Amino acid sequence: MRAAILLQLFLPRWIGGTEVATYNLAKNLTRRGHEIHIITTHDDGLPYFSEEDGLYVHRVSWPKVRIIGYLSFWARIYLQIRKIHPDVVHCQALDVCIPARIAKKTMNIPYVVWGQGSEIYFPERFLQLTSKHILQNADAVFALTDNMKRKMQTVCDKEISVVPNGIDSGRFEISSRDWKEGNGRTVIFVGRLHPIKGVHYLLEAMAIVHREIPDAKLIIVGDGTERSKLEKLVEKLDLEDCVQFAGQVPQEEIPRVMHQADVFTLPSLSEGLPVVLLEAMAAGLPIVATNVGGVPEILEDGVNGYLVDAKRSNEIATGILMLMMNDEMREKVSANNRVKAKMFTWDTVAGKVEEEYQMAIARNMGGGGANQKGGIGKGKW
Repeated sequence: MRAAILLQLFLPRWIGGTEVATYNLAKNLTRRGHEIHIITTHDDGLPYFSEEDGLYVHRVSWPKVRIIGYLSFWARIYLQIRKIHPDVVHCQALDVCIPARIAKKTMNIPYVVWGQGSEIYFPERFLQLTSKHILQNADAVFALTDNMKRKMQTVCDKEISVVPNGIDSGRFEISSRDWKEGNGRTVIFVGRLHPIKGVHYLLEAMAIVHREIPDAKLIIVGDGTERSKLEKLVEKLDLEDCVQFAGQVPQEEIPRVMHQADVFTLPSLSEGLPVVLLEAMAAGLPIVATNVGGVPEILEDGVNGYLVDAKRSNEIATGILMLMMNDEMREKVSANNRVKAKMFTWDTVAGKVEEEYQMAIARNMGGGGANQKGGIGKGKW
């Protein structure tokens, strides 16, 4: 089977949850014998086409001009779809689905949509206007969590499958406590520095933690538009000695960095099913995370760590302090998380996505007469 996966941003320039998830999904589909093409935005210094780890990566220009830029970007994606002529087009989030919808109309190529997070919970105006049409005409739709599924079904009335993200848990199965250099007092955050991630609430929480445990440390891994603002907040809160901005860290280094910490935090205002949360579990880290999106579907309060309300710095601080000051609790939660992480593997996820592709192709053949090589069929826009 030949599949084209569409997403706005991709590795190595962008290292967010969707980018990492897409790479791992594509790699595992390739191992299953499928030909996978990734179509994404071109980044400076990278080729427009390359073969990377068995994947075919097509990078197209995206002029940074409002409206015209989007139209140009979609047109370039559509031309790549015509060139590749896949059996199925996979949209990683709603915001790249327009070219897939056009490809279905003009070439009868089926498309599937996988909701990823913020574009479901906080859609921009254009997606509010187009998401129903995109979802209703898709040949398969899946969501990361049951919570996301319910949200998507308020927009469309079709069947939606729940397919979670996965992880390569083997990357984190290191003799972690042999690597540990801390003293039970190190907190870590891994993610992009964007307002939706709620990092400034974490910094306010660390000010509380620091008063109780003066040698407590916070490592912030990642970069983004909020960094300078967060650095100023660190100065304002007088936390320069206990907060470290590690910047962007290569994916292969994430296990090592996580194993230097004792508690993982995810203070987001919105989430789908964050891969980094599963990675933290695989690394055996107790977790303090906000009770948003799909987070409570994988993190049980008191078992895998603590769930707290979003935008509540004092609750984040309380969760961190409870784990830092109770070694027995921290070790118990660590063991629970290592076990739970094994439930989420990319091989299992890829198998489910493969089934969805096959069913999408079959549905499209029944509805419009397309074969697996595409074909021209009739349909309504």
